[in-house]
Amino acid sequence: MARELVSKIENRSPKVTSPGGEILREVPGNQVSRIKSHRLTEVTILPGMSSKTHFHKISDDSYLIFSGEAELHNNQGQINLKAGDSMLIQPGESHQIINHSQEDLDFLVTWAPAWQPDDNFPTHKDEP
Repeated sequence: MARELVSKIENRSPKVTSPGGEILREVPGNQVSRIKSHRLTEVTILPGMSSKTHFHKISDDSYLIFSGEAELHNNQGQINLKAGDSMLIQPGESHQIINHSQEDLDFLVTWAPAWQPDDNFPTHKDEP
């Protein structure tokens, strides 16, 4: 029988700020519970900040916006997202998420399979 893994908020990994200004905190996933099928990360992007433009060769990303508004740029163009919206980004698809609003952008990212640092490729296109 598989054991149930519970991640209590007080036991989660500390928040980390990326060079691009994203504030990240992993919830159950590869680093916390050694799950390889997926990885969950809470993300906050402060007003005026963004992720770096990048793509993944293996993992797909699913975003679920909790609060704030996002401008997402991908291979198809620009997509505006708000609380309650979700977005799937497939492997090989270049993407960048930007917070042009005056409030924090909070969302959940799910990677499947679990994201690894060697599956992050910059596209050197930091402006949409």
